[in-house]
Amino acid sequence: MDENTAQAFVNRDESVPLLAFSGTAGSPSPDPESKRSRLRESISNSKLKDKLQDGASSRSETGFSLQDRLLTKLLQQVIPTENIEEVLDLPPDKRSSKYIGRPGFSIPLMTNNFRRFNSRIGIVFVFQTRLIRLLTWRNPIHTLSLLAVCTFVCLDPYLLAVLPVAAALLFVMVPAYLVRHPAPPPTIAHSSYSLNGPPLAPARTIKPAAEMSKDFFRNMRDLQNSMDDFSTVHDGVLKIITPPTNFSNEALSSTIFLFLFVSTCTLFIASHLLPWRLMSLFFCWSSITLGHPSVQQFLLNNRESHLRPHERKAQSWLDAWVTRDIALDAPPETREVEVYELQRRKGGPKGEWESWIFSPNPYDPLSPQRIAGERPRGTRFFEDVCAPKGWEWGDKKWILDLGSREWVEERMVQGVEVEVEGERWVTDLVGDDETSSPAKKGKKISPGWEEGNGEGPSGMWRRRRWIRMVRRRGVSSVNEKEG
Repeated sequence: MDENTAQAFVNRDESVPLLAFSGTAGSPSPDPESKRSRLRESISNSKLKDKLQDGASSRSETGFSLQDRLLTKLLQQVIPTENIEEVLDLPPDKRSSKYIGRPGFSIPLMTNNFRRFNSRIGIVFVFQTRLIRLLTWRNPIHTLSLLAVCTFVCLDPYLLAVLPVAAALLFVMVPAYLVRHPAPPPTIAHSSYSLNGPPLAPARTIKPAAEMSKDFFRNMRDLQNSMDDFSTVHDGVLKIITPPTNFSNEALSSTIFLFLFVSTCTLFIASHLLPWRLMSLFFCWSSITLGHPSVQQFLLNNRESHLRPHERKAQSWLDAWVTRDIALDAPPETREVEVYELQRRKGGPKGEWESWIFSPNPYDPLSPQRIAGERPRGTRFFEDVCAPKGWEWGDKKWILDLGSREWVEERMVQGVEVEVEGERWVTDLVGDDETSSPAKKGKKISPGWEEGNGEGPSGMWRRRRWIRMVRRRGVSSVNEKEG
């Protein structure tokens, strides 16, 4: 096959235009003119080509250079690769491992992939440039043809199935046939253009753009502009969407949430009643018409005199409605927190009780800490007990929980004696290793616990429950206390 027939898809027209929003003067995107001047001062085209050729020649035929391999190994130590199955503690999937296996981060591999990607991305920029020309009315006949196609599709959505087939026919098959059956040169007199007969030229093939070629650098130019476009659009969209939707202004965000909720319910019920074909037709015509330079200039000239008053009126109406109908003065959320006062018997089974610790857990005989032989955790003094993070105390002091039976039954605590009067201690029952005397008879025994007055033989630990109310703190109060 003739090598001259192999071509690359490259945008050989003007570069992809950069997008810009108002108020982005502080954007980190560099000035093209200043960047070009600095680049011209620091290095010439010949030096750049020599450097790239030297870098390409430094690689061996069997792999990357020793320096690249050492740098890759160093980066793999600094940035270890993470396997998603190891992070989530999932069993490996043998069926799909060959499809999801990916190499780790590697500068030589990344450089090689970038060169391959840059030499093949030209078709995207060609499509992008032609789409921009189509939507900006560079050729009105083409744009009007697009409007005609949109009209047919909007009025008859089943024609969407025709579009990919027609695009393959008109943009792939017909141009490929015309390459093999070219028209005669204009210098030869002919009455008609016949498509019959044997092919007159070889078939065209598509190949990547060669490195160090003009097409390769054209792709790099368009790629850098596309990255700047994406960053600009990303920042612009976040600047518009984030403030009203992140509940920094709770009244405005609540209003938007209410509108979206009502719209969702309304569309769920009455979406079949809307004229979707006419609406899509109006949207297509409006969007494409707004791309006309004359329409854009007209809107810019009349924005201050016609659009601004309506914008201010709508904004004032929305602010008044939010102030009148959105109420956010609900009391803060309150909850009850608990702490257990633990006491330990001193000097054997008949010794005195001594204060030990204030713990968030009751440290009952069947608790995991008790079974594991661990010591109870907490603080020695009542004043050191703090409210949970993000909460503050709702009342001034702790209150003894008089319902000792209730919280014992609720937590299914077993092996304890419960005081239903007095100081409400919940004491461990005596064990075989603590005393040899049998338990008292004649008491009313419930499953797992006994009712008593704390005067009989008992174990080494007892506890009682204290409760206190807390309320959630706002952002301002949290910042003040942390500062």
